[in-house]
Amino acid sequence: MPNPSFSDVEDLELALSEPTPAVVEMFRQLQGDLLILGVGGKMGPTLARMAQRANEMAGTKRRLIGVSRFGSGDLQQRLNHWGIETIAADLLDERQLRELPDAPNIVYMAGMKFGASGNEPLTWAMNSYLPGMICRRYPKSRIAAFSTGNIYGLLPITRGGSIESDPLNPTGDYAMSCLGRERIFEHFAKTNPQPISIIRLNYACELRYGVLVDMARKVWAGQPIDLAMGNFNVIWQGDANAMSLLTLSTAASPAFALNVAGPEIMSVRRVCEQFSQLMNKPVEFVGTEAPDALLSNGQLGHHLFGYPRIGAQQMIQWVADWIMRGGADLGKPTHFETRDGKF
Repeated sequence: MPNPSFSDVEDLELALSEPTPAVVEMFRQLQGDLLILGVGGKMGPTLARMAQRANEMAGTKRRLIGVSRFGSGDLQQRLNHWGIETIAADLLDERQLRELPDAPNIVYMAGMKFGASGNEPLTWAMNSYLPGMICRRYPKSRIAAFSTGNIYGLLPITRGGSIESDPLNPTGDYAMSCLGRERIFEHFAKTNPQPISIIRLNYACELRYGVLVDMARKVWAGQPIDLAMGNFNVIWQGDANAMSLLTLSTAASPAFALNVAGPEIMSVRRVCEQFSQLMNKPVEFVGTEAPDALLSNGQLGHHLFGYPRIGAQQMIQWVADWIMRGGADLGKPTHFETRDGKF
């Protein structure tokens, strides 16, 4: 039985938004306001809160503004409570985009993954067309733009994960449109020029969602575990938040791409066996492990920004404890086991 981790969601979100000393120092040096586009996703709220906390700890005065459609729920009110300004806007609407305030620093988190299959036109509009709209609207801004490790495609496990200079081989409309996103940002970084960083994330995890949560909930519910995608990366979302914000300091022309990933190559079989022991639940496997997987090598990011503060074993213990205590769940499976690129 693992030791208790976080008492409630507020306790969890405080941990996920705790800035590292490096993030605080960057905010001390950073000039001007910060605009977070697409703040309403799974990672956006705690990243924005980390930025605000770092801003306060650095003793600097700047506007920090989060933009999303804010269609439902209380997220807009929560962000405001944390000291983050909010604007409800549809970024694909040119008029609404023009009316957004200027800002010399942008974190770009907008995009579409789930529901991409069957809705390919909107997927490409969000993931490839919108970045060009943003670069034309903010031609003088420094941009840290989220991408995904899916653009590398499947790689033999023995290679140790894709590095930033590897050839890109995306499968499916989601991954291909994300490569389109990168190419558009690269185009404007080179021809404008403007400083841009590209964040290839693979995969951020906390206790309410993520690859570990998907596995643990299946073990807890007695559902079989598919072994086809037999290996994966995972990084604590608090560490992913910090590394992603720090890429504002590495934004460059030409664009600078960076993997944000944990240091371990994890085995689905071994992790689920651990969950089985921690939860005292039997585990059932189906299929066999393929010799390749979607894996990213995060060594460059660790060299630049430091080793992740939270390791995979700690995350496994926390996730098991959270689920056994009936902790909240966002109800958004990652579908990490998908091998055909259809999301």
